[in-house]
Amino acid sequence: MSGKLILVRHGETTSNVIKRLDTALPGASLTDFGARQAVRFGLERRLMSPAALYSSVARRARQTADLIGSTWGIDADVVHGVHEVQVGPSLEDANDRDAHAAFGEVIRKWVEGDVEARLPGGESLSDVHARYLPVIDELAERHLVGSSGAEVYLVSHGAVMRMIASRLTGLTMDFGERERLSNTGTIELEYADDGSWNCLVWGNLTPPFEPATDIEETPAEEIDPMG
Repeated sequence: MSGKLILVRHGETTSNVIKRLDTALPGASLTDFGARQAVRFGLERRLMSPAALYSSVARRARQTADLIGSTWGIDADVVHGVHEVQVGPSLEDANDRDAHAAFGEVIRKWVEGDVEARLPGGESLSDVHARYLPVIDELAERHLVGSSGAEVYLVSHGAVMRMIASRLTGLTMDFGERERLSNTGTIELEYADDGSWNCLVWGNLTPPFEPATDIEETPAEEIDPMG
């Protein structure tokens, strides 16, 4: 049996509730509800044996991982490089329609293949890949190569998780952008000995992952931009 990497979106923050572009570190803390989400996640996934548990350096991810770990009786380790996409100072903390549209336009360019597009002072998709993918390689080498069913949990962030999982599995970025994640939602990836990744779970979806058709577009103000 191959090992698995489970990417977990952090619990709810106030920024999520008010649809604020909260990307700079250390970022917002969990709400009381977000803390309960993290505990519930841990209780629902209580394991027979300890799993490796990691988080990004962002406060909300560390808090989520610590609460999950408390239910499993293990400590979470922090890893650098797996924080959220940085939108840059001009949009940081904004939650208005124009800010969401500007960030969405950059994402659209990434979907269309322009991986160097960026907001002023923000990151390109190439930047994101360069910092995040080596961490995945290191975790796979440490825990999954030659393993028999090992499970590694990494608490990270919705937008960047979707971009990285698309890259690892070959699913389109259009799929990744469309299929957003709720707080403590997961993307579960199976590691193969040849270094490839297969997506087993994406949010509430399981394979085969089919293109969406005839889906009514959700109003922008109702979308969590980091989900």
